[in-house]
Amino acid sequence: MRFRNPPGSPPQIAGPADFAPFFLRRALDRPPAVPAGHVIPLAEAKAMLAAAGPESLSWLGHACFLIRTGGFSILTDPFLSDYASPVAGLGPRRYVPPGISLEGLPKIDAIVISHNHYDHLDDRSVREISLKGRGKVAAVVPSGLGSFFSSRGYSDVRELGWGDRTLLRNLKFSCLPCIHFSGRTPFDSNRSLWASWSIVSPSLSLFFAGDTGYGPVFAETGRQYGPFDLALVPIGAYEPSSIMRPVHCDPEEAVALGRDVRASTLVAMHWGTIVLTDEPPFEPPGRFRAAANRAGYPDDRAWVLKIGETRATPRA
Repeated sequence: MRFRNPPGSPPQIAGPADFAPFFLRRALDRPPAVPAGHVIPLAEAKAMLAAAGPESLSWLGHACFLIRTGGFSILTDPFLSDYASPVAGLGPRRYVPPGISLEGLPKIDAIVISHNHYDHLDDRSVREISLKGRGKVAAVVPSGLGSFFSSRGYSDVRELGWGDRTLLRNLKFSCLPCIHFSGRTPFDSNRSLWASWSIVSPSLSLFFAGDTGYGPVFAETGRQYGPFDLALVPIGAYEPSSIMRPVHCDPEEAVALGRDVRASTLVAMHWGTIVLTDEPPFEPPGRFRAAANRAGYPDDRAWVLKIGETRATPRA
């Protein structure tokens, strides 16, 4: 079985003439200069996390967040290794470390996975989380990824298709459509699902967009599942648009997505951690904030976190 994007999603029309020079540029990538203040010093990040209340959000980098709500600690897309690759030393490399290492995090109750690409589903991190949690961490994953987790020590695996829901006591996870693709080898293209997620506790309603392009499906998500207090939206990896538009949002599309799902506050993600595409690595947040302001989101409702930063989560 191969999965497909929702109706109305932008088609992929790029061909070999687009992809060949793109991959050559990726092979020649060098780590960018990192602006001061982009990463919070580790001791400060740990202190900020310790001082935060029970309802908080911490950005560890890329699409990995620690969400604390309703008495639970949840990790999204835990990519905490150096390389987004099956082989250490090859592939895209982090140019900044995780905001807080796994050893510095509280007990994790659940991980939520958007899809199986290496910068979102990291084998080493998944194994270490299972070991640290002594097999008691729940894995909430899209269809086709259940065996990946059960074979790595997870006894509580919730494998969901679009529209499915599952409960962890008072915490509700809904698997929702997004626009992307999957595959970890040349032989498993689109054989597991990709997803965005609704995570709802008694004190928070959060939308995790995962890795996605922009399309009409998000307005339908907003009608069926919104409004949300927070939406974690991807703002990076968008150039060249001829290749990336069908699978990634640019900053303006990320704001439109957040507006469509009826989110009160937008949180930028999927940038500032590894180089995946052609745009300047630190261009996305400026464009994101400008687009958010134009759409009626003031800066205090368009968050650009520092890596390692923790903030209390608001309610609309």
